[in-house]
Amino acid sequence: MRTCRTNEFSCGAHSTQCIPESWRCDGENDCDSAEDEENCGNITCSSDEFTCSSGRCISRNFVCNGQDDCNDGSDELNCAPPSCGAHEFQCSASSCIPLSWVCDDDADCSDQSDESLEQCGRQPVIHTKCPASEIQCGSGECIHKKWRCDGDPDCKDGSDEVNCPSRTCRPDQFECDDGSCIHGSRQCNGIRDCVDGSDEVNCKNVNQCLGPGKFKCRSGECIDITKVCNQEQDCRDWSDEPLKECHVNECLINNGGCSHICRDLVIGYECDCAAGFELIDRKTCGDIDECQNPGICSQICINLKGGYKCECSRGYQMDLASGVCKAVGKEPSLIFTNRRDIRKIGLERKEYIQLVEQLRNTVALDADIAAQKLFWADLSQKAIFSASLDDKIGRHVKMIDNVYNPAAIAVDWVYKTIYWTDAASKTISVATLDGTKRKALFNSDLREPASIAVDPLCGFVYWSDWGEPAKIEKAGMNGFDRRPLVTVDIQWPNGITLDLIKSRLYWLDSKLHMLSSVDLNGQDRRIVLKSLEFLAHPLALTIFEDRVYWIDGENEAVYGANKFTGSELATLVNNLNDAQDIIVYHELVQPSGKNWCEEDTENGGCEYLCLPAPQINDHSPKYTCSCPSGYSLQANGRECQRINVTTAISEVSVPPKGTSAAWAILPLLLLAMAAVGGYLMWRNWQHKNMKSMNFDNPVYLKTTEEDLSIDIGRHSASVGHTYPAISIVSTDDDLA
Repeated sequence: MRTCRTNEFSCGAHSTQCIPESWRCDGENDCDSAEDEENCGNITCSSDEFTCSSGRCISRNFVCNGQDDCNDGSDELNCAPPSCGAHEFQCSASSCIPLSWVCDDDADCSDQSDESLEQCGRQPVIHTKCPASEIQCGSGECIHKKWRCDGDPDCKDGSDEVNCPSRTCRPDQFECDDGSCIHGSRQCNGIRDCVDGSDEVNCKNVNQCLGPGKFKCRSGECIDITKVCNQEQDCRDWSDEPLKECHVNECLINNGGCSHICRDLVIGYECDCAAGFELIDRKTCGDIDECQNPGICSQICINLKGGYKCECSRGYQMDLASGVCKAVGKEPSLIFTNRRDIRKIGLERKEYIQLVEQLRNTVALDADIAAQKLFWADLSQKAIFSASLDDKIGRHVKMIDNVYNPAAIAVDWVYKTIYWTDAASKTISVATLDGTKRKALFNSDLREPASIAVDPLCGFVYWSDWGEPAKIEKAGMNGFDRRPLVTVDIQWPNGITLDLIKSRLYWLDSKLHMLSSVDLNGQDRRIVLKSLEFLAHPLALTIFEDRVYWIDGENEAVYGANKFTGSELATLVNNLNDAQDIIVYHELVQPSGKNWCEEDTENGGCEYLCLPAPQINDHSPKYTCSCPSGYSLQANGRECQRINVTTAISEVSVPPKGTSAAWAILPLLLLAMAAVGGYLMWRNWQHKNMKSMNFDNPVYLKTTEEDLSIDIGRHSASVGHTYPAISIVSTDDDLA
């Protein structure tokens, strides 16, 4: 018997297995003997929770709310008729909302009864105006014109598939059972090209001469191997009876030239390899890099000669029963928005509670886990709010306003800033967590910016854009080095999330009903799951350990699956109300890192924002200073100055009227106009060649002109970085 540490649980007298104490009675068998789940007793719910018939704990606020939150209906039994307060409106679905929310052209009731014609005397005004390349749904949102009548409902109310002409596929196409058309060559190719998989139904195996018991004649026939070298003609060309090859054991001479295993056949021979090796030609064996196989190890894979080794990252411990690297410490949980509240469900004990209530229309969510702070964006109030998770329910403060149509937010837990996408202003912005300093980092070439994620340890921000053309991009968190990551086979990338341990980005495509991943350089693309049922209209996702979790808007549910294979599908929460965003809450989600902006001087010596720089190579600066819109950095790279294009003209003095005076001032005016014209031409050239968008420091630009390049701090002693006031800096070497 092994002696376990004080914070570990012994799996029994006849076991050498020790597991973290926090894994005991968590609903999963971690001991080989399952002893960790014995004698657990019933879970005792707290005084502000309700005990479901199944023993599950949920918030008392969920009892008699018209929704089955227990998943067994016990929270909706013996409920009194609902009644609302004097200053509340009762929706037809029985829920209560403030009277001030009625007839404000924003449907707050799940049944939209607060904006109905009967209640307001008019139809609700739809403020959304779609661009020319899009159409407006009956439910108000905009979708691409090309999605109209494509057989796949994209509008919430399905209005894009109403009054559509009957579809007929071309003669060279295959018609799927759902009416969509694919190229005929894609039928029976082993890949589900139809969403419903009908292109792979009733396909016959054309490779019928496979396996050790078959022999294919050179003349094309397929015969049984027992008929080879039986001194009878079974192939038309006699290829089954070669006189000099039948019953000759080539392996007896020099092992047939095989480096490992020589296997004699009726005709000829074949080479094979020992376990952990593979043929690199027809005779020589080489080591298999098992680590190239996705999911062969939960986290860290070390390739060995003839094998491999799995390890876990710091803070995780391998579950010997499953091979999964599990987090050590507090129970991880999912936190998600539910329109008018924010909820949490434990991933082990499944405790289901309400964190923040009395909200209007929450659409985006993130957290600063070390500070135990939650941040969310409210679409109706056009603002970003925060609340302390150790505070009372309902106490929250407005941090950032004038966020017109927030699609997603991402908290930088190292440098203490927050990034967000705004679909109305077509911008990606950043601000300090207290909201006192903010800046639009990108305001061009954005059509429908959606989800966003940050990696402050490497200084990169990632975002999706489902405009035309749809794409996923990455850039430095300071606004530099913008580049595309995914641009093909992508249509409606709603949610993205980062797997920092595996260095991969995962995204949901609501149009393709697909969950995919790619490495952080845009390579090694993989399809994790394709499902019309579980990915009907996915909105947001998050990752922890070996699982990926997502919200599906059409099914109003939270699902989970294996992040490598898409298997082990599970439903965690049902009966949601317009849920939009989801995160995992655990200290290991946000690994600690060094805040270089506070290493030597406060705020990096920057007058305004200090932002992490992308770590492209060992010479990259750790951070750069940034100024608000309308300002640019001075020569010291830290202080800001107002941009004034008309300075050259205003400094020209005007002499008295007269012919001689006019002739005297004419050269000065021409010189000034030439200077201004030259400056504007330079600015225009600069704008066209700028890789980073709307970063007010005009000196961090890329050029191929060698005579304009300046080395940008390749000294290890340089932490922050200053740039000359009027110069163009080349970073091409850094990108090599």
